[in-house]
Amino acid sequence: MLTFGRELCGDLATAETREWLVTNGIGGYASGTVAGVLSRRYHGLLVAALQPPLGRTLLVTKFDESVYAGKRYDLATNRWTDGSVDPEGYRLIESFRLEGTTPVWTFALGNALLEKRIWMQPRENITYVRYHLQRSSAPVELSLRALVNYRDYHSNTQGQGWQMATGQVPHGVYVHGFEQAVPYYLLSNRGEFQLHHDWYQGFDLALERYRGLSDRDDHLCVASLLVELAPGDSVLLAASTMPEPCLDGEAALAVRVAYEQELLDQAFHSSKVSQEQCEFPGPGLTREQFQQLVLAADQFIVDRSLVDEPEGKTVIAGYPWFGDWGRDTMISLPGLTLAAGRPPIARTLIRTFARYLDQGMLPNLFPDAGETPEYNTVDAILWYFEAIRAYYAATGDEQLLREIWPELAAVIDWHQRGTRYNIHLDSDGLIYAGEAGVQLTWMDAKVGDWVVTPRIGKPIEISALWYNALRCMEQFAEILGQPVQDYKTLAQHTLTGFQRFWQGAYCYDVLDGPEGDDGALRPNQIFAVSLPFAGGEAIGSLLTMAQQRAVVEVCGRELLTSHGLRSLAPSHPQYIGTYGGDPLQRDGAYHQGTTWGWLLGPYVEAHYRVYRDATQARSLLRPLVQHLHSGCIGSLSEIFDGDAPMAPRGCFAQAWTVAEVLRVWRLLESSMT
Repeated sequence: MLTFGRELCGDLATAETREWLVTNGIGGYASGTVAGVLSRRYHGLLVAALQPPLGRTLLVTKFDESVYAGKRYDLATNRWTDGSVDPEGYRLIESFRLEGTTPVWTFALGNALLEKRIWMQPRENITYVRYHLQRSSAPVELSLRALVNYRDYHSNTQGQGWQMATGQVPHGVYVHGFEQAVPYYLLSNRGEFQLHHDWYQGFDLALERYRGLSDRDDHLCVASLLVELAPGDSVLLAASTMPEPCLDGEAALAVRVAYEQELLDQAFHSSKVSQEQCEFPGPGLTREQFQQLVLAADQFIVDRSLVDEPEGKTVIAGYPWFGDWGRDTMISLPGLTLAAGRPPIARTLIRTFARYLDQGMLPNLFPDAGETPEYNTVDAILWYFEAIRAYYAATGDEQLLREIWPELAAVIDWHQRGTRYNIHLDSDGLIYAGEAGVQLTWMDAKVGDWVVTPRIGKPIEISALWYNALRCMEQFAEILGQPVQDYKTLAQHTLTGFQRFWQGAYCYDVLDGPEGDDGALRPNQIFAVSLPFAGGEAIGSLLTMAQQRAVVEVCGRELLTSHGLRSLAPSHPQYIGTYGGDPLQRDGAYHQGTTWGWLLGPYVEAHYRVYRDATQARSLLRPLVQHLHSGCIGSLSEIFDGDAPMAPRGCFAQAWTVAEVLRVWRLLESSMT
């Protein structure tokens, strides 16, 4: 349980930088700040996935609360565009904690203590808020004002003149934003809602201003509720797209608690560490941190139903704004599922994405609107092979290998003869990829027609992944009794050609680009050491042991930070150490020095392969794991500034950051037992 007292909660400057997140497993979520102030357009009590896992729409923004207990106490905190903060309810927060993923506030109101908690029902667009009067010398009156909206979660609202349809229903009210909108409901197990229609205008969104975007939002106060609570009493509210959700507070909370306990049971069942141990062996994760990462991992796994795969799964790349991406899903799969003791979810993910294979490629992006996925990625399909290898190593599931073998063989064939975006195997055994105006690798920032890091040519990690995929195919072919020699021959060709990347002290980032070879010191070379079939001491390693050591050492000296690897060395003239500003400025810095948390995973694995010191390797994880206490409490951020103090930026919860910490910790755990 992560717990904070007044030292954090009572300081607005700190409390509004700590965020919380709850999810429902179909793409919907709720999020906000510990202080209660809205600082992003993405904050809301019910951001529903109306076309799961996408179609995310802000429906219910927040409940502004006040309590009368001898005098009036305002629990809400709002910042307005005139610079004022009114009310200042953060001053009443005595403590904040996470119970699993459920945020819990305790408000001190004279001699009364009021507890508030928020959670979502699994696989439904339902957010619950429960208030419980823990202590008081007399009954108190709790007054709630419901602020709502109906907009795409990327947007802002200027609501004056917008008349929403509302009305009474049993236990609450319904809201119908406009004719084509999905109706939704505000319900309570106590009291009776009173209808209103008052626009609250001018909420100030500080983080959107930092991001160079519109920083003003309006929300509609659609109803109010007044209930009396005696000591020990509770009231439950539901924000829901279902007209009749469960309104039994104990039963609704029990569903969430049981769901999360099952996740932890699965994780510990697959671990060599019991739930009773207070500290995992060696420096690295405590039991509490491991539990929190397992629960955080689940927040990214969501449903994606297909006609022939109704229980299909995918991965939300990051909250609050990313959808599901092929590359992120495949990189994250081993950590989110296998390291969390959930192989069946891994199997479903692999089968789901097999349905989208096309011309030897996996989709990069499933758009928020429209049904046609985008295939502008060279590496998603190569990470797919590694995800399958990791899954088979954990399960020995030969049936799945046999099922998808024809598709995997076709992928290799497509790369040999060429596929989209000039992706093809070149005569030197390396993969060439790229066309003007297209970004194909994970360094994919683009503003308008400007591709910030185009990397046209032969990016080093792509050929390392290709080699790893060929060695996977060798292994799969032997298991299934399929011809293996062609894959061995292709792998040997790539092995020979890969030495072209070595430039004396470290590796080129890209070969044979439009302007020649790119010698910028970037982290992509670490995969030539960390990938299972690429590095180590085995015959067939892409780099010699001396070269591998040199790569790890130079990445450690120039790129390693407390929270990951920089995307570009500070010595480079195009290095940008702080991420912020408008979209042009932010995307211009995205891969030009910004620290990426997920890269800590391959760096730690490469470090272990070179030095064979699991204790030292695990110690590298500790600063990033400590980030569970900041940013989005209980999760890990997407990116950080390249310059100290490496402030968190980007998505406040990122799938591959969480996944890579879990994956590499499990890897090191097995090496120490």
